[in-house]
Amino acid sequence: MKLDAYQLTNVLLAPVVSEKSANSAETNKQFVFRVEKQSTKHQIKSAVEAMFSVEVDSVNILNVKGKQKRSARSLYKKSDWKKAYVKLKEGFDIEFTTA
Repeated sequence: MKLDAYQLTNVLLAPVVSEKSANSAETNKQFVFRVEKQSTKHQIKSAVEAMFSVEVDSVNILNVKGKQKRSARSLYKKSDWKKAYVKLKEGFDIEFTTA
């Protein structure tokens, strides 16, 4: 199924910025994104290539289960979400610090 550019912009929700993801980006050229729950590896690859003008080597997907939290007298569950580890080919890089 081929998606147009508008639909591809809705696949990536946000980059995951943490110490682990920053270390992975520096050493392996692997960037972490929070993605839509229904998105596939092919959609994520197409979206990253279109939005950042880079070539993607591989995409790994991880489903993150929401944690149970306690508030006063009740328990509630945070929602589940999906994240993607995107590895870039040699010579390509993504800069999040430039505005």
